[in-house]
Amino acid sequence: MGGNKSSISKARSYREIGEFWDTHDLTDYDDRIRPIDFEVDIQSEVTYYPLEVSLSTALRSMARRKGVSSTTLLNLWVQERVRESKTRKAS
Repeated sequence: MGGNKSSISKARSYREIGEFWDTHDLTDYDDRIRPIDFEVDIQSEVTYYPLEVSLSTALRSMARRKGVSSTTLLNLWVQERVRESKTRKAS
C-alpha cells in the first residue's frame, strides 16, 4: 500500500488505519468526511449438499469443540481432500 490511503488518520498501511480507528470515533471528524458513491459486485456461490442426520450431528459437535462453525470445518475438510486427491493424481 503506497502513499497515504487515509486522509484522516494519515496512515500508510491498512494495519495503521485499523489501529487509528480502534482508538478514534468517526463522529469527531464530521467536518472532514464527505459522501461518496461506489458499487460492490460480490459474486459468490453457495452449493448445498445433503448430509445424513448422524453425520451432521457429529460435524456440529466436532466444530463446537474446535471453536469453529460446522460450515467452516466441513469446507476445511473438503479442501484438504481435494488437495490430497490432486497431489495423488500428480504423482
